Amino acid sequence: MSRRIHILPDTVANQIAAGEAVERPASVVKELVENALDALATQVDVAVERGGKRRIRVSDNGVGMGREDALLCLDRHATSKITLASDLERIRTLGFRGEALPSIAAVSRTIVETSDVDGREGVGIRVVTEGGRITVVDEFPRQRGTTVEVKNLFFNAYNPVS
Repeated sequence: MSRRIHILPDTVANQIAAGEAVERPASVVKELVENALDALATQVDVAVERGGKRRIRVSDNGVGMGREDALLCLDRHATSKITLASDLERIRTLGFRGEALPSIAAVSRTIVETSDVDGREGVGIRVVTEGGRITVVDEFPRQRGTTVEVKNLFFNAYNPVS
C-alpha cells in the first residue's frame, strides 16, 4: 500500500494560511496598519487601487527593520512581538502571530521597503516577493520606517469554477 499522507509544499501551505489571515483586501489593509502602529508609527499613509485588488500601499514612520528582520518578516511564525508562551498572557500589540506578512506575500506580489535607526543613515532594504518567493533583495535610499506595497492580490490563488 502506498503512502497517502504527505507534507505539503511550502507554497501550498502558505496559500492555505493566507486564506485564514487574508480574507479580502480590507483585511490586508487592517493587518498592515496594525503592523505600522505596533512599530510605533506616528504617521501612516494608505493608498488603494481597484478596491485593493490591484494595489495596496501602507507607509509609516515607525521603527523600521534592518536587513535580517526585513527578510525574516516574510517567514511564517516570525515575530518581534512575543518570544515565550507566557508572553501570550500580556500581549500589548495588535498583532503577534507572525502570519500577516507571509500570508499576504503568498497570494500577491509584495514589496517591503524599510530602514531602521540602527542602519546606515538614509540606506534601506527592499525585498520583493512574488507568490511568497523572494525575487529581489537590494539596498536603496530610505529614511526610517516601512512601506509595504501589495500588488495583484490573489493573483495565484485557486478559484474553482462554480
